[in-house]
Amino acid sequence: MIQFNEIKVGDYLIADNDGDKKQGEVTNLNGNEKQVCVDTGAQEFWYETNQLSAIPLDDDQLTKLKFHKLENEDGTVKYMKGAFRMMLPAKDDFSKFEIWYRDEHRKIMQPIHLHQLQNHFYDMTKVHLNDESFD
Repeated sequence: MIQFNEIKVGDYLIADNDGDKKQGEVTNLNGNEKQVCVDTGAQEFWYETNQLSAIPLDDDQLTKLKFHKLENEDGTVKYMKGAFRMMLPAKDDFSKFEIWYRDEHRKIMQPIHLHQLQNHFYDMTKVHLNDESFD
């Protein structure tokens, strides 16, 4: 289960509607009821946090978000989107990595989910990370 306080409008999550799980984008938050409105492409619907799950951060998700990938000779992998960068210690190793944007640099010391990367990206760039974000 995801904590309500870590969900932001624009985050991508998996919404479970009685066993029908679909990826969607958070479009609204109701802090009083701790409910999250998610657009799954077919419709917008309000969910409780126990009906939501995180999307693992991996190469497929970064590709969908239009990151450019560079595999370095030393085995490290750099993902780039505009001036935002991610450096993985090895291909497909999202266990710990570095992110930076201009002069701000962060070390992520444990695996995180897609929505958490989206929140770091927004904090650093003031732009929502989605498939329409700057290239």
